[in-house]
Amino acid sequence: MTAYEIITKKKRNAELSTDEINWITAGYTSGSIPDHQMSALLMAICFSSLSERETVDLTMAMAHSGEMLRPDTGGFNVDKHSTGGVGDKVTLICAPIAAACGVFVPKMSGRGLGHTGGTIDKLGSIAGFRTSLSYDEFIRNVRKAGLAVSGQTENLVPADKKIYALRNVTATVDSIPLICSSIMSKKLACGADGIVLDVKVGDGAFMKDLKSAEDLAELMVRVGKRAGKKCSAVLTNMDKPLGRTVGNSLETIEAIEALKGNSAGDLHEVAVTLAAEMIFTAGERSREECRSMAENAIRSGSALERLQKMIELQGGDPRVTEDSSLFPQAKRRAEIFAPESGYINGISCEETGLISMKLGAGRLAKDLPIDYSAGIVFDKTVGDKVCRGDRLAVLYTSSDCDLESIAEDMKGVFKYSESNDIPKEKNVIKILKGY
Repeated sequence: MTAYEIITKKKRNAELSTDEINWITAGYTSGSIPDHQMSALLMAICFSSLSERETVDLTMAMAHSGEMLRPDTGGFNVDKHSTGGVGDKVTLICAPIAAACGVFVPKMSGRGLGHTGGTIDKLGSIAGFRTSLSYDEFIRNVRKAGLAVSGQTENLVPADKKIYALRNVTATVDSIPLICSSIMSKKLACGADGIVLDVKVGDGAFMKDLKSAEDLAELMVRVGKRAGKKCSAVLTNMDKPLGRTVGNSLETIEAIEALKGNSAGDLHEVAVTLAAEMIFTAGERSREECRSMAENAIRSGSALERLQKMIELQGGDPRVTEDSSLFPQAKRRAEIFAPESGYINGISCEETGLISMKLGAGRLAKDLPIDYSAGIVFDKTVGDKVCRGDRLAVLYTSSDCDLESIAEDMKGVFKYSESNDIPKEKNVIKILKGY
């Protein structure tokens, strides 16, 4: 078999065999298949798509291109993954809740890229916190705290690293089978017993419409099930920033406050729903019982204790959970005021993310430094009544950016209406079960 034959076959919308998928994935990972031929195949896949069987084969080929981990924690391991959004600090809330309820959460995360922040970057805002752990230390910490969050090892899914980099520069990112194989290959390689997927839908998400999000979620759940995993997906709303903060230290502070019970609305609903789904995946209780357990873990303080223990084990200062001044403090700030009276009927999620990136909270390339103090705190959200001159948000930064120009752009993020007839949107749209 040759790469030319495989490309031609997929270009003509024919199904590739398992052997063909394994061969070309291994060849590209090793370097024997050049970029230009893999680029051609990726473009053919974008036009012709992949069947479910082909998607499973590609996912497994990518997963097996490097280490296949088997976390020996002594309990049931559940991994949670988000497809990315603006203000998405949910892992920092739902993982400690699940751990407090007896679930082991070995979480390997990547750094954020573009306008969606990564969990590793949020935890990096805690002084001394180590996100680079040996695998043995990572597992020891999970056993002690119930959870650990670490950067991915270099030997984990090397095929995905190479293929994703190629997709990023060849306009082949927006293919549901390719998105599925990228996400699920990493989840399967991490070796958890159960996988809970948070699939974001809306303006600030990669999947802008419900149909595309459902298609992706259903495919990922079926792939997980066919790989022998307990897997489910929760579709959540990303038409506005999640919670009240965007930016690494600011989001970490908000997550801590949520674990203290000082959060309501969208962030609480999404985090508790996902935590309950993780608990449900690990046991035999009903979803209602699991939700009650999740809420109680917040009320009792046991979830916050799990986060504190994880921070301590990974070299961070657990006092940050009681004193937010220990986080990086911004050197500059700009307040945003309402230019008119009325009701806020929209906040552009994607534009908010791009503004936070300009402030220094995001990065254009994975190895670039970020400003941990940078970000946005919202005083008002969708549905709130405002009068002209009311403060809407505060921008924070320590970077050398044009703060005045960014503040002007921020004013355009808010949309107004004269009456409060804004339809109430669901924070949690749907749960898709795979078992």
